[in-house]
Amino acid sequence: MKEPVLIIGGGPAGMALALALHQRGVFARIVDSRPRGAAKSDARILALSHGSRLILENLGVWGKIPHTPITTIHVSHQGGLGRTRIRAAEENVPALGYVLAAGDLATVLDTALAKHGTAFDDNTAAPAHPDSALIVHAEGHIDNSNNVADIHNRDYGQHAVICTARASAPPRGVAWERFTPAGPVALLPCNDAYAVVMTCPAGESATIAAANDSDFLALLQSRFGANVRLTAASPRLVYPLGLRLRRQPVVGREVWIGNAAQTLHPVAGQGFNLALRDISELADALTDAADPGDAQRLARYAAGRRIDRISTVGFTDGLVRLFSNDSAPLRHLRSAGLLALDLIPAARSFLARRMMFGARGW
Repeated sequence: MKEPVLIIGGGPAGMALALALHQRGVFARIVDSRPRGAAKSDARILALSHGSRLILENLGVWGKIPHTPITTIHVSHQGGLGRTRIRAAEENVPALGYVLAAGDLATVLDTALAKHGTAFDDNTAAPAHPDSALIVHAEGHIDNSNNVADIHNRDYGQHAVICTARASAPPRGVAWERFTPAGPVALLPCNDAYAVVMTCPAGESATIAAANDSDFLALLQSRFGANVRLTAASPRLVYPLGLRLRRQPVVGREVWIGNAAQTLHPVAGQGFNLALRDISELADALTDAADPGDAQRLARYAAGRRIDRISTVGFTDGLVRLFSNDSAPLRHLRSAGLLALDLIPAARSFLARRMMFGARGW
């Protein structure tokens, strides 16, 4: 008899799916090549939307995850006058999003799975020919060894330098997104400090990350502007940035989710939010399924996710390319666009709901 669902990858995406399936009475087993608990040391900072909070609340884990709310998002661009502010109060939500450590999310999900007795085979390679009704790939990266033609790649020529930084005043729930010709800079409220994501040309990232704190803060301040006065920074980490997209996230009895399906630029923080929407709808699609790998059921899931997935990828990719170009006409266009957002509440609300709930926010 085939095992119902095999999840390859025990990171946050794989564990969230296993927990969602458990809630719906669908048996799942996780296989991970790493030791169990490896994801708890993940140093990344995640910005989760209000919609993602609702998904994690439904999984029963949200209240256990340390987090900092984002009540205002301030968007601007270097060299232009336009800027806009998006506020949670205008959307009647407690917060637009939340900043949390990926390692904390992994810890809470792992604890919940252990409580429910979910099968978790760590230090175990994925079987070459698994005897499962459905295989879900959640490895945290795109493996193109089997079908290179199905993978779309775009190298932005950028790296992200990440750290935490302290300022002369506490964040008070404000997230800052500043677009510059060298790439976006984000300051996200994280406890009483900021989580910093500074995009830079790939060839400069190692030098920037290794700079002494004084020089690094001077560079960060010059790119970010004067709205926040930065006073201290933690050691820096570097991550390469690009777009990698698996065009077909469902093939036969296999499904790809999270970074195994698409890896996005961190601008607008959409990556894991998209993954959680995929996970929630996949779990719904498998509820009461006699055969989780049924072709028609999986085809309906794929069709239902297509618009949100493609529009989120396009939105993120478009932002990177639009705001990384320093041509004069585009500078004026960006200024006009940000000014229009600030002056037209309906447009601002459209963008806010799109970021919180994906395509369904429309």
